[in-house]
Amino acid sequence: MTQLTISMPSVLQNWVESRISEGAYADAADYLRDLVRRDQAASAGQQWVKEMVDEGLRSGVIDRDPRDIVAEIIAEDPDLRD
Repeated sequence: MTQLTISMPSVLQNWVESRISEGAYADAADYLRDLVRRDQAASAGQQWVKEMVDEGLRSGVIDRDPRDIVAEIIAEDPDLRD
């Protein structure tokens, strides 16, 4: 495992120490690893949303009334009916 040294303002250091004292984390490294993992997960989620938006844009625009489209979908799938 590699080692990372960081500098931060005292107000941030105090926050880290308070999280550790609450028992949520073993030490500052544990806390920072958790933050990085959460950031990775959030980034993956943001990427998924971007991909879905791009897919929607590529699919084009339908000039029909959305209610008509939903009604057709419901008519085709009996499980979606009341």
